[in-house]
Amino acid sequence: MNTASAPEATGAESPRVRETLKALYGYVRPHRWAVVVGLLLALAGAAGGLLQPLATKALVDRLSSGGTLTTVLLMLTGLVLLSTVAEAFGAYVLERTAESVVLAARRSLIGRLLRLRLSAVDRMQPGDLMSRVTSDTTLLRAVSTQAVVNAATGTLTLIAAVVVMAFLDAVLLGVTLGVVVVVGAGAALVMPRIGQAAERAQAAVGEMSTGLERVFGAFRTVKAAGAEEREAARVEASARRAWRHGVRGAKWEALLGTADNLAVELAFLAVLTVGGARVASGDIPVSTLIAFLLYLFYLMEPVYKLVEAASAYQEGAAAISRIEEVDRLAAEPPATYKPVRTEVRPASVRFEGVSFRYGPGLPYIHQQVDFEVPGAGMTAFVGPSGAGKSTVFSLIERFHETSAGRILVDGKDVRRWPLSELRSVIGYVEQDAPVLAGTLRENLVFGAPGATDDDIRAVLARTRLDALVERLPHGLDTLVGHRGSKLSGGERQRVAIARALLRKPRLLLLDEATSQLDAVNELALRDVIAETARETTVLVVAHRLSTVTDADRIVVMDAGTVRAIGTHEELVVEDELYAQLAATQLLTVPVGRLEG
Repeated sequence: MNTASAPEATGAESPRVRETLKALYGYVRPHRWAVVVGLLLALAGAAGGLLQPLATKALVDRLSSGGTLTTVLLMLTGLVLLSTVAEAFGAYVLERTAESVVLAARRSLIGRLLRLRLSAVDRMQPGDLMSRVTSDTTLLRAVSTQAVVNAATGTLTLIAAVVVMAFLDAVLLGVTLGVVVVVGAGAALVMPRIGQAAERAQAAVGEMSTGLERVFGAFRTVKAAGAEEREAARVEASARRAWRHGVRGAKWEALLGTADNLAVELAFLAVLTVGGARVASGDIPVSTLIAFLLYLFYLMEPVYKLVEAASAYQEGAAAISRIEEVDRLAAEPPATYKPVRTEVRPASVRFEGVSFRYGPGLPYIHQQVDFEVPGAGMTAFVGPSGAGKSTVFSLIERFHETSAGRILVDGKDVRRWPLSELRSVIGYVEQDAPVLAGTLRENLVFGAPGATDDDIRAVLARTRLDALVERLPHGLDTLVGHRGSKLSGGERQRVAIARALLRKPRLLLLDEATSQLDAVNELALRDVIAETARETTVLVVAHRLSTVTDADRIVVMDAGTVRAIGTHEELVVEDELYAQLAATQLLTVPVGRLEG
């Protein structure tokens, strides 16, 4: 079984190695000249070390002949100093370059992550994505420069050392290579296991990040449920998997390092035995044996570099594979900030036979949805949960693409709009009204960085946030906590609405924008929405019909279809579902029910 599968595994591995090397070169290419400089310095240091055994041989020969040692000692000292300085400076150049490679990879990856389509993000875990930016990119540091240079210098110095050793004595070289080949063959079997362990360890680290993100995303719920120990055990399980795979990788690396040392030590014993016999027989002088033994120990460094490079490659290949996986996810084009407009012209919206589902084989969320909003005024979307109301907004924003049909904004298909331009005309308040960690001011101007202090004061007054700002210890510069934890639910909703209004949008999308407000603030916000609707197209998703009874038109949705469009008064009479919703919320009671 194992013998049969080996060729297949090797064949499958070759394209992966080529892809990994190609991706690695992509990271190194902008810094290739710095890598070349580091490589040359490393080679200079290696050359100095390579000449030291020959200098030692000359020293021994000089001692045997009774000559002076000054010149040889000065030359040996100079070689040591020059090689040390070259290696130290080369190491600095490579470390600096490695940090630059990691920075470039992180910048690229962060930009890519923030441009991912929602459909791609929904398939991944946020914690796992974050671990690719942090721990996976860190592994690039070793493989991008040190592994490359170690592989090059190790190979070149190994070849040079072998050539010099052949020049010294071919018989002893044959003995050395015989031992190294036997031990090296066993070490080659270990290399893939290091890569497998590294990849699994990185995946476990990603799971650990996902578990922590899950806990902190619902911290109060975890504490209220007394689930701290259960959640800690879940995260610890991932940590233990990472530990287990890390230890497994460390075991194979230790075995690899042991094989390296074993090869040199066995070769030393074999060379000492055979070389001693050759010295005794007069085939070679003792200085040649000493120089050969020094080269044998010198071989440890290039061999160690090659082993280290191979180990770093295995770990780096696992990291590159996970980073490249992000690059293959569907992403939006780069966005550019559009400044706030001084003039507001309401946008028109039209859905023409729109159908949508999240993927092949999945149920349709929308089926042949048709409606038109000519511009200005307020249009409300109502219906039971799961009717597809919020999906209307996701499709307008192009968070998802339609499966069939067209969505027109200002008479132009949204797929023909540049994304930045489309979203610059829209103000969007999500259902859970997220507030980001930072100051209140940063949250307000998040969608309109160019907003002035006058703009901010005006919108604070409109959304009744001015009293909140006066109470805060540092006013607008007060930190609001993780996800706005220092604000109430209603305050977070008003901040989200203020943030959307600061953009001075032509199209305002409000998804359950008043669900957490008390009656007084809800009434005030209804007035703000009504005022905004005079000059802006406002689309509202609402479960509480009290917020939309005055809408210019109400779209009733059920099971992904539009079943009725009209005003509140019209729909209470003409649509049974809307009448039931209105009766449930005590807005009106259908006549038929009174008679019953």
